[in-house]
Amino acid sequence: MPGLVSVKSPPDAPPLRISVPEQAPPHNPPRTPNKRVPSPSPSRSKPSPARSAKKPPPESPNPDDSSLDNPDLGPFLLKLARDTIASGEGPSKALDYAIRAAKSFERCAVEGEPSLDLAMSLHVLAAIYCSLGRFDEAVPVLERAIQVPDVDRGPDHALAAFSGHMQLGDTYSMLGQVEKSIGCYEEGLKIQIQALGETDARVGETCRYLAEAHVQAMQFDKAEELCKKTLEIHRAHSEPASLEEAADRRLMALVCEAKGDYEAALEHLVLASMAMIANGQENEVAAIDVSIGNIYMSLCRFDEAVFSYQKALTVFKSSKGDNHPSVASVFVRLADLYHRTGKLRESKSYCENALRIFAKPVPGTTAEEIAGGLTEISAIYESVDEPEEALKLLQKAMKLLEDKPGQQSTIAGIEARMGVMFYILGRYEEARNSFESAVAKLRASGERKSAFFGVMLNQMGLACVQLFKIDEAADLFEEARAILEQECGPCHQDTLGVYSNLAATYDAMGRVEDAIEILEYVLKLREEKLGIANPDFEDEKSRLAELLKEAGRSRNRKAKSLENLIAPSSRRTKKEGTKRWPGLGFRI
Repeated sequence: MPGLVSVKSPPDAPPLRISVPEQAPPHNPPRTPNKRVPSPSPSRSKPSPARSAKKPPPESPNPDDSSLDNPDLGPFLLKLARDTIASGEGPSKALDYAIRAAKSFERCAVEGEPSLDLAMSLHVLAAIYCSLGRFDEAVPVLERAIQVPDVDRGPDHALAAFSGHMQLGDTYSMLGQVEKSIGCYEEGLKIQIQALGETDARVGETCRYLAEAHVQAMQFDKAEELCKKTLEIHRAHSEPASLEEAADRRLMALVCEAKGDYEAALEHLVLASMAMIANGQENEVAAIDVSIGNIYMSLCRFDEAVFSYQKALTVFKSSKGDNHPSVASVFVRLADLYHRTGKLRESKSYCENALRIFAKPVPGTTAEEIAGGLTEISAIYESVDEPEEALKLLQKAMKLLEDKPGQQSTIAGIEARMGVMFYILGRYEEARNSFESAVAKLRASGERKSAFFGVMLNQMGLACVQLFKIDEAADLFEEARAILEQECGPCHQDTLGVYSNLAATYDAMGRVEDAIEILEYVLKLREEKLGIANPDFEDEKSRLAELLKEAGRSRNRKAKSLENLIAPSSRRTKKEGTKRWPGLGFRI
């Protein structure tokens, strides 16, 4: 979470903190390099390893409820909670102390006077709940904490309110509730701007943090707006080619890449690389080289992409060793590049080298790194018509992440990919189940309005068609149509595919007039806006002519075969044409 000390307090007043560690954070904490997506980490709620396991355990008083009225007890219990964590006894006993401390502060608070001690104790209590993985219990605690401060009473209250909203946002993020998380961050940013003004450097840090959250939610326009604001603030407060500016530009490049503006993304990455070189950040330069290689590959400038990847590979091998996951990640990119250029032997060799590293990860490698690598390699196996191998890798990736908090959206993306693999293999019941699980996760996380969600509903609908669950398929296609019309527009290929699928389903249900209405609308769009050169045009035209011919007589025939009704574009295999959804690797 950015800027826990983002609202300046008087020198003699200790800053409110979210984390449990004994020592207060410095007034201007060091900034860390930017990551591709926001990753509110549970480490913010956990004690620092460097401070644990050395102190003797504190004495453990067991005050009864009546003693909680003592105003000296709250601070004492809060100190005990911190000392218990620092002593290595674990958070369970600290939780009891923190609960009692919060109760004591609440009892001793003066009516009508907001207690910052109470707010601080609630922050610590929530942090302990999070360290135990009990995020649902942390939420009501933090909701109570943000109600305590009065931001009009000065910087200390503003800091408490800001910290509470940001910590609540982090907690929602760990629960996979992205929309609620973003709402909390936005509220925290408003409080910070009210206290510090719009151009303070710490406001820039929070803007970038919020932009990362929007990237995770695939809300790229909002992310771009915040990135621009962050760049303006850091230009005003930092030297040219600063680390802060480099981090901003890397995030802006990610947004531009997601929006298809590859030239702008390349410009930002080159400027970020120059800043990192000026600051002697060799490994960060290598990481940017990988991103530059990705852009070159998107622009089909393959020789330049290979050069960028090889530069990064040389640095990672020399600085981190041959078996580091960073080396494996470059192998994956090279494998993808050689697959795209038709050099399948080289592509397979790089995939195998990467898998060898992921099979025996070096100490410190996270499950998220391995799962991400396996997911990327699975996309390559899918592209070379090896869906069984792709499915095995996806299953391994999901197993690595299934117990990790904050990974619901990532798991949903993997399940969607698995649904596609099951569909390709003709295992339609398993495909439907995978899509259903992914859809449920995205609904819970608030991503029910994204284009990716609409595409997934369409895929689930196709699986239902294969299982002859026609009513369910129609409901899914209808929901997908509403989302894709809103997010992509009626002329987008994904939206047109859903129109055609829905028309076929309506015909199978005997709703011929509805099917005719949709096909007439699609043909009108193609004739007036898209042109009639698309091969689907003639197919849709003939389907409409047949429906119009039959509409003149009674509907006493059996519904037409769904296999003949579903639009060819929706039944294409990977060989005929595939497309990867940005960020999640989902092929449709």
